[in-house]
Amino acid sequence: MTLKITRHGATAVLTMDRPDQRNALSTDMREAFSRALPELRDDDGVKAVVLTGAGGHFCAGGDIKAMTEAHAQGLDAFEGRERIRKIHRWYDTLVDLEKPVISAVDGAAFGAGLSLALCADYAIASRRATFCAVFARIGFVPDMLGMYLLPRAVGLARAKELVFTARVCAADEALRLGLVQAVCDGDPLEQALIMAERFHAAPTQALGLAKTIMNRSYESTREDVYAQEAMAQAICRDSAYHREAARRFVEKQPLAYKWD
Repeated sequence: MTLKITRHGATAVLTMDRPDQRNALSTDMREAFSRALPELRDDDGVKAVVLTGAGGHFCAGGDIKAMTEAHAQGLDAFEGRERIRKIHRWYDTLVDLEKPVISAVDGAAFGAGLSLALCADYAIASRRATFCAVFARIGFVPDMLGMYLLPRAVGLARAKELVFTARVCAADEALRLGLVQAVCDGDPLEQALIMAERFHAAPTQALGLAKTIMNRSYESTREDVYAQEAMAQAICRDSAYHREAARRFVEKQPLAYKWD
């Protein structure tokens, strides 16, 4: 099994599990993602998702050996295009998942692994984590939405520099640039699980609406965001979660969801 799925209460943990290959994305792993993500999306018992890797690495990117073998077998450009489009289908489900997604990055997050780290709503890295938009080293352009997510994380000029140089960033620089939101001294998975548990009492549907609107805000006009905001707030106002929270507030009872 190349993708382990475990539950910690209302948190689902997806562990990329090819440690001997630094968790490079194989065909089996991609297919496992495509099966698992719709199930997590539709499972109301899942309140948060943590994405991590086994064996001291997050993900070293695509499986170059498998790509080379496929090319040697006569994979043409259109078949290669469809291969990437299949990735896009499950990757969109992950990016658009209307639940908090946290990446716990230890070791290498290279190439597609960097894209996987960036697609999370919050990324926690260990001190030994390294990040690299490695694509240019093998004559590739960034894929798995790397050319969309990276400029939004670090700015356009810095994204170009990282892509053009294909240089490695250590954890502290990744934090300064905005590739991750926290660096921890211990196991990033432990920290991610602690954070994810805090979302168990959160208004998952409200957070999901906010995430969907913010994910599209760069392509939206102010008027578009106004319209989406009004729609989302009207839905939330009529939700069971809001009614219960409002009752607690009025009756001066503790709220179910409080970060501090």
